[in-house]
Amino acid sequence: MRKFMVVLDDSRECLNAMRFAAMRAANTQGGVTILSVISPEEFNHWIGVGDIMREESRERIQAHFEVFAKWMRDKQGVDPELVIREGEPVAEIIAQVNEDPEVGVLVLGASADRKGPGPLVTQLTKNAGALPIPITIVPGDLSKERLEAIT
Repeated sequence: MRKFMVVLDDSRECLNAMRFAAMRAANTQGGVTILSVISPEEFNHWIGVGDIMREESRERIQAHFEVFAKWMRDKQGVDPELVIREGEPVAEIIAQVNEDPEVGVLVLGASADRKGPGPLVTQLTKNAGALPIPITIVPGDLSKERLEAIT
């Protein structure tokens, strides 16, 4: 089965990337992997405090995932999987792609802000030639109707 991997973060554009990945998976009998990366600088505190913050981050990610997963199951018939990694986002995304041979497409959301598509899209497109899979970049301001028509 080919899986669409999408990155779950706190950005607004993440929503359209999630929708796109779920709709494409539903239309192609594929799957969805939702990857969330916890940055190491979030835990540069005393060990006990860092452990508590790490657990709180995981709980927050799980709660966000459940919202997207429910929509994907109910509306698209797709049961996504959640992967949480810790480290630098670009390195962890590339590592996940390399470690999971079923991932066939990386789906990223681009910011509608005129200052650029966002740091993740900018950094990953610089490394696109080294990735073993294509990247699909979904504009953050596409309507649901336009996403449905495209997928």
